[in-house]
Order: sequence, then C-alpha cells, then structure tokens
Amino acid sequence: MSRNVKLAVVAGDGIGTEVVEQGLRALETAVAGSGVEITTTELDLGARRWHATGETLTDQDLATVREHDAILLGAIGDPGVPSGVLERGLLLRLRFELDHYVNLRPARLFPGVRSPLADPGEVDFVVVREGTEGPYVGNGGAIRVGTPHEVANEVSVNTAFGVERVVRDAFARAAARPRKHLTLVHKHNVLVHAGHLWRRTVEAVNAEFPDVTTDYLHVDAATIFMTTNPSRFDVIVTDNLFGDILTDQAAAITGGIGLAASGNINPDRTSPSMFEPVHGSAPDIAGQGKADPTATVLSVSMLLEHLGLTEAAAKVEAAVAADLAERGDRVRSTAEVGSDLAARIAG
Repeated sequence: MSRNVKLAVVAGDGIGTEVVEQGLRALETAVAGSGVEITTTELDLGARRWHATGETLTDQDLATVREHDAILLGAIGDPGVPSGVLERGLLLRLRFELDHYVNLRPARLFPGVRSPLADPGEVDFVVVREGTEGPYVGNGGAIRVGTPHEVANEVSVNTAFGVERVVRDAFARAAARPRKHLTLVHKHNVLVHAGHLWRRTVEAVNAEFPDVTTDYLHVDAATIFMTTNPSRFDVIVTDNLFGDILTDQAAAITGGIGLAASGNINPDRTSPSMFEPVHGSAPDIAGQGKADPTATVLSVSMLLEHLGLTEAAAKVEAAVAADLAERGDRVRSTAEVGSDLAARIAG
C-alpha cells in the first residue's frame, strides 16, 4: 500500500544543514521500495532568518508546519543572536503551540562506544520529560532590573492535567519494555506542591499498570546514580527542568551529545511531532564536513517509529549500531559517515 509522508525540514544553522542532509539520505534509503513516499518542505527558520528579517516563528510558519506529518530539525542558533530569542521565540513556541508535551530522550550505550564511566554496565533507558509546563512556560518577571534591589521570578507551572498525561505516556512506554520499571525523579522534600502532585499522580496511574514497578529519586540522588550505576534505570519520568539537565547527563555517559537523538512528541497526534539531534549548531566547525550525523540519523529512526514505520526504523537503528561497533578511531567526513550508514540501511 502506498503512503505519502509530508515532512517539514528545518535544517537551521551551522552544522544543521550538513547533518540534516545525511538524515534525509538515511530516511529515503530506509523507505525505498516500501511504497512510502517522502515529500519534504524546507522551512527557513533560525538565526539566518532572524538576522535578515527579525522574525523567529510567525503564525504563517506555524500554519505551514501543521500541514505536515512530522518535522525534522537540524540545529538552531549562533553567537550573534541574543540569548533567549531563538529559544523562546522559535523552539519553545513550537513545543507549546504544537503541544509537544513529551520530550523523549533515549539513552543507550551502543557496543563499540566509549563511555567516560569505567564500568557503566548495560545502559539502555529512556527519559520521558514533560515538555510544555514547569519553569519554561515564561511565567515570571523582574522589577528594579539592573539595580542592587532587583527581584526576578520564574514560576514553575504544574497542572494535574499536564502531569497526568505525561505520566501516562511514561507508564505506557515502561509497560512495553522488558524490564517494565519506571522511576519518578523530582524534589518533593523541598518542592512540596509540585513534587507531591507528581508523586500522587504516579501512584494513581500505577494502579492501572500493575505490571510496572516504580521507585522514586530526588533529582540530586538521580544524578549520582546516573554516574555510579546508570544500568539501574529503565524509564525515567520527570519535569521540564530536571529532565533538561538529566538528559544531557545521560547523553554524556553514553558517548556524548554527538550521538544523542530526541523527539518532541505530541502523543495525541493533533499536530506534527519534531525530531532532532541534541547537539547545537557548532558554528566553529560549520561547513567543514566534521560534524557526525549519527544523532540525526538516530532521530530519523525515532521519526519513523512514531509514524508507525517500524521496519524502516529498525533498519536505521541497526545500521547505526553496526557502524558504531566497527568505527573505532576512524576519522570520516559528515558525508562519508552518511554514505556508510545509507549503505548499511540499504543492506
């Protein structure tokens, strides 16, 4: 049966254009001969456009994005844009407007990849981070700015509705995994209002998933265990800020952010989900062919899985695993890595 997938492509800035090119190459190879046709729409979003027009994400841009089945993002940003402009005006607005309430970050230590940990054990877990609430909603302000009496507030917003839906998603993912274990990470001994909302919600939803075991860690303890015993984790569910921090630590112990893929997911499928490598735009090496596109290719695997193209997704992940197992210390260009991965996907 034929199927057309409409993909919005935001290559973005710096190395984004280079890694997205190889990601699309892997995507096309994975679906070749399957009856699936990929139709791409390139959107000029990011620092280049902001410098040229002062625009980040317009209502028309959003309307265009909504016409697609998924989004592939490369990287956004450059040092010439003031901090917060692209983050709030583009990336966070996309998450909020498209209701990407699950930020999904797999953390797997592939064979052949060196971890900075001496004996990490078998590391294969996923972090389900809430994506539309917490301290990132922009609820706050400042008075007497620039004076010795400045007061600044950032309010963490946690709703029963928002917490429950991400907790349910995390339980469903845990139930589908062999170990069937979920860890709530928060700080409810100090953040008593939000923390206990999360705790009570996990306890309530757990009753509907009796096969899933649970435990709880304060976020500071979680960072310790992620360093000393990362193999204990299976599925982690946590809020927006704690998840932002823990997922970068998870990437660090599994080979670095150059290998880390992610998805900003709308599980209700009322709008397209977005898939992207975790790394930044790396303007210092842009245009030199030095960027590793592996994280983007793994993000493509997540994209395919989300679209229900599980066989194609598995082929992409298997190709990455085989490449990582054999690459050793070889130095290859961005295009060479992409070519090798595409050849493995094609079989």
